[in-house]
Amino acid sequence: MTQQELLSLAEEVGFSHAGELNRAALEFLPQVREMCAADRCHNYGRCWTCPPACGTLEEAARRAGRYRRGVLLQSTGTMEDDFDVETMQETERLQRERFAVFVERVRRADPDCLPMGTGGCGICAACTCPDAPCRFPDRAIPSMEAYGLWVSRVCERSGLPYYYGPGTITYTACVLVDAAQ
Repeated sequence: MTQQELLSLAEEVGFSHAGELNRAALEFLPQVREMCAADRCHNYGRCWTCPPACGTLEEAARRAGRYRRGVLLQSTGTMEDDFDVETMQETERLQRERFAVFVERVRRADPDCLPMGTGGCGICAACTCPDAPCRFPDRAIPSMEAYGLWVSRVCERSGLPYYYGPGTITYTACVLVDAAQ
């Protein structure tokens, strides 16, 4: 798929915002992994696509380094107040739903693409980690943070806003395409 086709697909699927990912913006930072280790999301060590099970930062950089292009995908919601959990959850649900459709369509054209989602994988209601192998290793999706990416920096360095003003919440994901052979 061309870059324009990716952006058109993002619009068709319903993302609020999309833009070309600047590959130079991909920095694999130990500080992000340290935030994961704080386990605020309760996935650390409990999800195959989250640290430490997802591999080292060096492995993440090597995997991501194979790709020539990428696209950033965002869903933004407008909250009634700073504690509008319902809008936060609904916006995240929409982001995950849109992302699943987007990835499915991109994989038809580029089966080797590398999707990085919002938060933990979420394919299974309960991940088998660490007791049994991943049920869907070909469909499992790591988060941008699992790769050590500081999402706001990736957005800013790619020319796509991360913050859309007071009273908004935005969820961001990306897909890398066009792997070098």
